[in-house]
Amino acid sequence: MSNDAADILTSLTLTIFRTNGALIAAGDALTAPVGLSSARWQVMGAIALAGQPLTVAQIARNMGLTRQGVQRLIDELERQGIVGFEDNPHHKRAKLVRLTARGEDAYATIMEQWNALAAKLAEAMDAEKLKTAISCLEQLSAGLDTKRPPD
Repeated sequence: MSNDAADILTSLTLTIFRTNGALIAAGDALTAPVGLSSARWQVMGAIALAGQPLTVAQIARNMGLTRQGVQRLIDELERQGIVGFEDNPHHKRAKLVRLTARGEDAYATIMEQWNALAAKLAEAMDAEKLKTAISCLEQLSAGLDTKRPPD
C-alpha cells in the first residue's frame, strides 16, 4: 500500500470515528423516548435481524463486541422487560436471548423513527456511492478482524 493510500485510509478512519459519534448521538435521541440508548438498540437489532433467539456470545460475535459488554447490556434490557431468556437445546448454561413483546414494540417504534431519518438523509446521497462505501467498510472490517485476538 502506498503512503497515499495509507493517508486516505487514515482520513477514512477519522471520518468513521466522527460519523460513529454522530450516529450514537442521533440513536440516543431516537431511543430516549422509549427509555433506551443507542447501545441497547444495537443489541436489540442484532437479535431482531437474526430472526431467532441468540446466545450472548453469538450477539457479541455478530456485532464485533466483547461478550462481557453485551452481557451487561442484555442484563439491563432484561431488567427493563425488553428481552427474555429461553433454554438453549444446544448448551445447558448459555441461554438464548429473545425480544419480548415489549421489546418488539420498542424496536418497531425506534425503527420507524430511524427509517424516516434514514430516508431524509438518503435524499442527498448517491445510492451507488453508498454501495461502494459499504463494500469498502466491509473490506476494512474483514482486514481488521484478521488482526483481532481470539475470544
